[in-house]
Amino acid sequence: MKLIERDSYIDRLYGIKDTSEIKIITGIRRSGKSELLKSFIGKVKTEDKANIIFIDFSDLKYEPLNNYKNLNDYILEKYKKEFKNYLFIDEVQMCKNFEKTVNSIYNSKKFDIYLTGSNAFLQSSDLATLFTGRFLDVPVFPFSYKEYCKYHKKENGGCLEDYLINGGLAGSYQFKNEQDRLNYIKNVYETILQRDISDKYFPNDAFTLDNINKFLMDNIGNFTSPNKVSEILTSNNIQTNHVSTGRYIQYLCNSFLFYKASRYDMKGRKYLQTIYKYYLADLGFRYALLGMRNIDFGRAYENIVFLELLRRGYDVYVGKLYSKEIDFVATKNNEKIYIQVCADISNKATLSRELTVLQSIKDSYPKMLLSITNQPQYDVEGIIIKNIEEWLLN
Repeated sequence: MKLIERDSYIDRLYGIKDTSEIKIITGIRRSGKSELLKSFIGKVKTEDKANIIFIDFSDLKYEPLNNYKNLNDYILEKYKKEFKNYLFIDEVQMCKNFEKTVNSIYNSKKFDIYLTGSNAFLQSSDLATLFTGRFLDVPVFPFSYKEYCKYHKKENGGCLEDYLINGGLAGSYQFKNEQDRLNYIKNVYETILQRDISDKYFPNDAFTLDNINKFLMDNIGNFTSPNKVSEILTSNNIQTNHVSTGRYIQYLCNSFLFYKASRYDMKGRKYLQTIYKYYLADLGFRYALLGMRNIDFGRAYENIVFLELLRRGYDVYVGKLYSKEIDFVATKNNEKIYIQVCADISNKATLSRELTVLQSIKDSYPKMLLSITNQPQYDVEGIIIKNIEEWLLN
């Protein structure tokens, strides 16, 4: 399968290389975590006095290390005193009680440690328990639009609608037949539901879980609550309640299939806990499972922008200012930016509506409206109006 260099992730790993924390690469299945690890290893290998210890538990030759004591002994045997020692373990969860070895190796202060593994074992809540205060999470997402263009040798863009449909799961690109491509994505989805959710949490009703997932896919970017979802499912003769629904939605987020955006009252300076927006990790799932029904390009673009902000390291929430809603308030360190996303602003009334939301914010942080403009960036009263494709590529 064709591979491309994922520069932003390599830069991220280099930025934390040789720090004391355990680096853990996380993300949805088939997002390229293992290939990223191997690519990074290839670069570290070229450095002076770099001792690489690589263990890939999907390779049968490492099966004797499935016992955590054997793993610990093997790592210590490979240590070289006068070198920088880098430990890379792929599919670490296949070693029972692996955390005992990893914590022991960490305490020795002799190794720079990098891990990847199954989502079922390396979810955020689990990491906090296994490696309290000792790890850095390196989230990996399916291909961004820029990576999609790079893969298809279309660095200047022009294929945003294709990306909306095909998504960023690079493994699906190898198939020449469209049905084979869709089947690949469906298989990834079914594996997530089975291995990352059913095998871990043992939900009582896989049918209900599947329907909740498809409801969220069909309502990307809409405010949603467990009460609302359970009421709609019940009206369609799918018996559930808000407690089970809320739990199932959390499972979907734990598996990195969805990301939750909280709502923030900018006037009262508090988070509103009753309803959230949910964004899909990759739109390819939506179109593989639901087809083109009820397609809303505005919501699809919103989904892409939300994920791109996460890729760029922002914390993202939905802003509420009196009766107005700001699509995204993105913060990173001391940086803040307000963003509206709209598929089409050729209509003057639509443009005015989107600008009014941003104009109601009275602070001096940057404000941006992203849309399909097909023209160079310009501004209106200090609000940047930019073609969404240009923003995604740069």
